[in-house]
Amino acid sequence: MSDELMVAPSFTVCGAGLAGTLAALYLARQGNRVTLYERLPDMRTHAVPRGRSINLALSRRGLHALEALGLAPVIHPLTIPMRGRMIHSPQGELTFQPYGRTPEETIFSISRHQLNCALLDAAAHWPNLEIHFQSRCAGLHLSSMTLEIEDTRTRAVRHVSARTVVGADGAFSAVRQALQRTDRYDYAQTFLPHGYKELTIPALPGGQHALEKNYLHIWPRQDFMLIALPNLDGSFTCTLFLAHEGAESFATLTDEDAIRRFFDRYFPDVTPLMPTLVEDFQHNPTGSMVTIRCFPWQYAGRVVLIGDAAHAVVPFYGQGMNASFEDCFVLDECLRQHNGDTGAAFLDYQQRRKINTDALAELAYENYLEMRAKVASPWFLMRRRLEYALSNLLGDRFLPLYTMVSFTRIPYAEARARAARQDRWLDVALATLALLLLLALLWWLWPAGR
Repeated sequence: MSDELMVAPSFTVCGAGLAGTLAALYLARQGNRVTLYERLPDMRTHAVPRGRSINLALSRRGLHALEALGLAPVIHPLTIPMRGRMIHSPQGELTFQPYGRTPEETIFSISRHQLNCALLDAAAHWPNLEIHFQSRCAGLHLSSMTLEIEDTRTRAVRHVSARTVVGADGAFSAVRQALQRTDRYDYAQTFLPHGYKELTIPALPGGQHALEKNYLHIWPRQDFMLIALPNLDGSFTCTLFLAHEGAESFATLTDEDAIRRFFDRYFPDVTPLMPTLVEDFQHNPTGSMVTIRCFPWQYAGRVVLIGDAAHAVVPFYGQGMNASFEDCFVLDECLRQHNGDTGAAFLDYQQRRKINTDALAELAYENYLEMRAKVASPWFLMRRRLEYALSNLLGDRFLPLYTMVSFTRIPYAEARARAARQDRWLDVALATLALLLLLALLWWLWPAGR
């Protein structure tokens, strides 16, 4: 181990994933000297691990953060618009559920790998932004503001002094672990009983999509589900969400026959489209899903957390990346408003974001229940149509929750509270309508009323 201390840049960002790279771009644009450390090799020139790339759904918040840096012309060609959910019943029947009130309210499927590569390409154009790959942040000493940076090839560790550290190193962040050792630090993690496994529907000959490409396809089966998002090459990235343990679980799907029986029983319309199903299932890892809450997100104006390091959420609202990108935009805004005073800016940033990412964690879990069980319910569909009808009638005075979350920048906490009020109004309206219909029926049936 070398004890040589290197000269500190203005900002040191740990993690060159989506949030870390975007944060580094914002910081570089402000004129700061930025050093970015990433534990993996450069994904633009090295293969990425199989089976960990739940495809992303880019929506208004994420798009806004990219547009603010002028990246929209680079990113949009990498996306495929998805106008809504296409629900596949066990019998193979299809039901379309639009995401928005108008065709313009669309979310976009994008490959995590392609998006990250595009951000790294953008970062390479900034002379004041330096990236070190295969350099893992193994620890942070707060008293001396010294990072332990491990070379993942040689396992050699060097000490790097840092003026200001941005922790963007994921759900199990080493930067956050340093904060957790401070007095009265709040931290909680909750794993879902379900995990996920990535599968593939390849392109048809000629590069055509095997399913309609402008939808997020869902096979809801009450306690588990399969989803598929389109890729530019004609394939679909599929994700099976299934319990880790139990009668129908990853624990029981241990051989080829069990895997085929399970898919033939629950997903008969999609199994013929997946020629490498068994191989993908057996070789791709089974991922876990965790919700992480912590506080504070900053330390003494010298350290700040963004993205999953601050607020990992389960993926069922498609907002994990979008919320992380919104972190980057808000952090940039706070630094500008406070003229680079990191102490004031970091406090302002965590106050603005903490309450909203807590609300997002609840929304994501609630949507997990909705997607696997409720989307096929006639009552759910009727209520959704009524919400859209009221929104078309009342305009912005009544916005469906999904619209507020995905197609506006209304803070998550405000959107959740507003949707709860609207739900109460809708319940009263539906109960009143039902009572009026019942009274009308009784009047019609009562002999004296004729």
